Amino acid sequence: MQLFARKVNNFDLYANHAWYVPGVKGMFGLLGLFLLGMLLGNMVVLIFSAFLPGEVVMTYSTLIAYPLSFIPAMIYAGVKSQKNSLFEKGYKLSSNHFGPYNGWLVALITVVLTYATMVVADLPNYFNFKLTMSSPLMKQIYDQFTAIMGSLTGGPFWSSFLLVAIFAPVFEEWLCRGMVLRGLLTKMKPAWAIVLSALFFAIIHANPWQALNAFIIGLVMGYVYYKTGSLWMTMLIHFINNGTAVVVAQVTDQPTTEATFWVQEMAQSDYILFYAAGVCVFGLCCWLLSRIPMEQERGNIDEIPVSEEL
Repeated sequence: MQLFARKVNNFDLYANHAWYVPGVKGMFGLLGLFLLGMLLGNMVVLIFSAFLPGEVVMTYSTLIAYPLSFIPAMIYAGVKSQKNSLFEKGYKLSSNHFGPYNGWLVALITVVLTYATMVVADLPNYFNFKLTMSSPLMKQIYDQFTAIMGSLTGGPFWSSFLLVAIFAPVFEEWLCRGMVLRGLLTKMKPAWAIVLSALFFAIIHANPWQALNAFIIGLVMGYVYYKTGSLWMTMLIHFINNGTAVVVAQVTDQPTTEATFWVQEMAQSDYILFYAAGVCVFGLCCWLLSRIPMEQERGNIDEIPVSEEL
């Protein structure tokens, strides 16, 4: 029981969940707990709205409600991990396998890869938007969705940046890569694990306009996690992607929910060159990451024996 007590007293978001390794069933369980957390978060927003001025609700309620969405899943994973740590091996949520590179160079590659992914995803996201908006019903739903999102992220820049660029990478990467993908990689072929975790990432966005982009970047983050084992690198990708959107919206004075695409903003000839360059850079970054050697089929995720001290 000494090992159990040691882990309980050592509050570490990574260490305290390392012995819970969910499969497909566990993935759906975490999704259900996340939806329960969203319900709790929405209740908090409603309570705030009833007693506080509108500008206060807009600024602070989501900053409290959003983390609450993940609390049920975190508590459940923590309890399961503590029990499993007594008799099962675990797998670290974040490892550091960078092959021929150092951490800073891998970080640079992932930053460039993130921006290249934005370019590559522009065209499929544009067609997805046009397809969904061709239906009058979907257009009405989109207008309602943007209104709701605008009310939640329409506070001052600092609160939007904190929510979208800091909170989202930390909590969503813990769930989607640290828990779901890490678990699936130990139970199925890597390609399937990466695809399923990307679908999970798309589903939790709960709308078709963000879902395709989330799936595409989820595949990229899944590959980076598979090759490096580093949750910090996927958080970096998530931060760059979301942070860039918030900053651009601030600079251009456009709502973060407004859909904009480079294919609409650029001349056709310029866009072809721009898109081709993005595809080439994307391929180069993926090739550089492919040079990181794999230590086991499940990916470069470090195993933790039952008795190992963290």
